[in-house]
Amino acid sequence: MNYILFDSVARTNLLPLTFTRPVADIRFGILTIRQKWEKYLNATTSSLTEPYLSQKFPMIKANENLLINGSICPTKKLVNQINKLEPGQTLAKGDTVIAMCLTAELLESFVESDAENTIIYDDELLKIDNTWDIFNLNGEAIKEDFDLLTKGRKSQKLSNTNRVVAENNIFIEEGAKVEFAILNASTGPIYIGHSAEIMEGSKIRGPFALCDHGVLKMDAKIYGPTTIGPYSKIGGEVNQSVIFGYTNKAHDGFLGHSVLGEWCNLGADTNTSNLKNNYEVVKLWNYAEDSFVQTGLQFCGTIMGDHSKCGINTMFNTGTIVGVNANIFGAGYQRNFVPSFSWGGTHGFVDFDLKKAFNIAKAVYNRRGIEFDKTEQDILTEIYNLTHKNRRA
Repeated sequence: MNYILFDSVARTNLLPLTFTRPVADIRFGILTIRQKWEKYLNATTSSLTEPYLSQKFPMIKANENLLINGSICPTKKLVNQINKLEPGQTLAKGDTVIAMCLTAELLESFVESDAENTIIYDDELLKIDNTWDIFNLNGEAIKEDFDLLTKGRKSQKLSNTNRVVAENNIFIEEGAKVEFAILNASTGPIYIGHSAEIMEGSKIRGPFALCDHGVLKMDAKIYGPTTIGPYSKIGGEVNQSVIFGYTNKAHDGFLGHSVLGEWCNLGADTNTSNLKNNYEVVKLWNYAEDSFVQTGLQFCGTIMGDHSKCGINTMFNTGTIVGVNANIFGAGYQRNFVPSFSWGGTHGFVDFDLKKAFNIAKAVYNRRGIEFDKTEQDILTEIYNLTHKNRRA
């Protein structure tokens, strides 16, 4: 069977994170949603996504295809029901299309809302509909991924320099280094990925995941549920946040109830507010509505798209959206919607020159031994054009 993960109607609500990736490539828990599906299906998947992303994430077609909603996490029961679908059948729960079985001909005219011959799914779904779901539901996702990744396996032994609570709820992959740290897994599992490192003095309360090659700097304070993606370097205080791969918050400062995309960098002593002084429910910018919407949450920090960066001592307001490839600096609280490719701060913004943005991205990629190629340039160019109206607002 050919499996395709499609961007559901939730994609626009998940911007700016989905400007640069299909919905299924959002990290949620320990793994990305795609990685979860591929483990459950024991198969590779492709994507049905925006045309400008298709060069990097191409769709593979076959005579018979199972399209799966990329915002939904798999379970054994869900996978079994999806695999039973016959051509023309749809699996759904309420208004949510979970999966469709389509021939190559039907795939050409696929529209999510055209689902027919529907089978109702009667169990709970773990899915992300909005950006804030990523940090708000991350604890459940970490626990499910922890069980998936560690079942039947034995953890590497922790050094006796560490202080540990509920060691049976901690899993250390091969090559990971953990010394003189405090790990409390009584509140949720702690997963340390391959060749990751937790430096001396770090304090961690689960649920927590440090993915492959990630680094937790000395004296870091981490409150779960928190995920640190592969190759990211994190220091200071972090509370209930999800940080994608190749992103650095290497110094002191507070990050709470937030999501950071890939290739971001927070300057020393950057702080995010995650609670309003009047304790009101937080509003957050929504690209679909082109306005601020209620999150229903009292705690909500910063959502930052890929490649964005901020200078030292940056202060983010409660409920801030930062787009892709923004560069923020200057004293005072920043505005709570910073459009993609904005350069500046409280004193005002100008457009971030594309050539300068490319040069910075090339330098950052080179540090990791990765090529910033034409495909990446084309994607950022398209985002630059798509978000022009936001910078003029």
